[in-house]
Amino acid sequence: MKLRTPTNAPHPLFALVLAPLVAALSLLPMQSTAQSSATAESASASANTTATASATASAATEAVAQLNATPSALPMKEGAKGPGVMRAQALLDRLWFSPGEIDGHFGVNMKRTVQAFQLSRSLPTTGVIDEATWKVLSEGQAAAFTTYTLTEQDMAAPYAPLPKDVAELAKLPALGYETPMEMLAERFHMSPKALAKLNAGRTARAGETFVVTDTSQTVPLGAAVTSIRIDKSDKKVYLLGEGDRLLAAFPATFGREDRDPLPLGRLKIVSEVKDPYFDYNPALLKTAKPDDPKVRLQPGPNNPVGVMWLGLTKKHWGIHGTNEPSTLARASSNGCVRLSNWDVLRVASVVKPGAVVDVQG
Repeated sequence: MKLRTPTNAPHPLFALVLAPLVAALSLLPMQSTAQSSATAESASASANTTATASATASAATEAVAQLNATPSALPMKEGAKGPGVMRAQALLDRLWFSPGEIDGHFGVNMKRTVQAFQLSRSLPTTGVIDEATWKVLSEGQAAAFTTYTLTEQDMAAPYAPLPKDVAELAKLPALGYETPMEMLAERFHMSPKALAKLNAGRTARAGETFVVTDTSQTVPLGAAVTSIRIDKSDKKVYLLGEGDRLLAAFPATFGREDRDPLPLGRLKIVSEVKDPYFDYNPALLKTAKPDDPKVRLQPGPNNPVGVMWLGLTKKHWGIHGTNEPSTLARASSNGCVRLSNWDVLRVASVVKPGAVVDVQG
């Protein structure tokens, strides 16, 4: 008997065509499930990261509000510590009377800074922040603390420990920051220790929000600088206006008297170099090791002369930045006049080659 294909059954050719399609389609649910799982995990991780960043930002904002709302204990004098001192340091910094690193410690350097500010405002030069000094210091000023959120760009910089050996240091293409926290501290004129203490539990990563002192709102100097005075006894660099009016003050480090003393008298600024090289020549450096090579160190904030060089008429001497702001007005240098990187940039913004520099004992 000849068999006939039922009229309602598929033709055998359909099986040949559909079989591969069915096999392929059977794989689709498995692929879709794997992809969905990966997408879900990615979305969950992203949500967790966003939630963490939001929580830390909220905590930082609350901390800033509390810091700004807490009144400073007056009178404030040598020996005082804490956020109240940091607030005063930030306000002085904005008014061009730099305390150096904002560290929350009212030491000798802070006392000298307060005295300079008081002198500029015709107040008794006690070095103590009393009610009268605080009123003048804080008048018209914005809150001292704020927040800053690290960006992807902040974290993209090539951070790495720097070698101690000068020959190895010379092999590097740039002398940048060693850590993101070092960068953040310098940006806001803070000591790394003070920054870390204000931000215990926070990690340097993109999206993390930190509590910082707001040094961005610098008040205009308000008058032209007519001369620079370097006072070795005060360990200060002063900017003066017409009639020797005191406009600004910055803590400085000079060469030791028994090694390479800064000569008294009148000098001039003869050059200005942003992001300078540093030619390390052991023959010119009193603290160099006998076997140190003569090398060139590349620019960067951790270059020994910092981010700015203002050359003086005395050969090999200049007013410059530093890679060690914590030592200002405390240690000695190899003979030049050393300021913090942020302070030397401010000086360079208002004085140019030809400016008179008077050095006093």
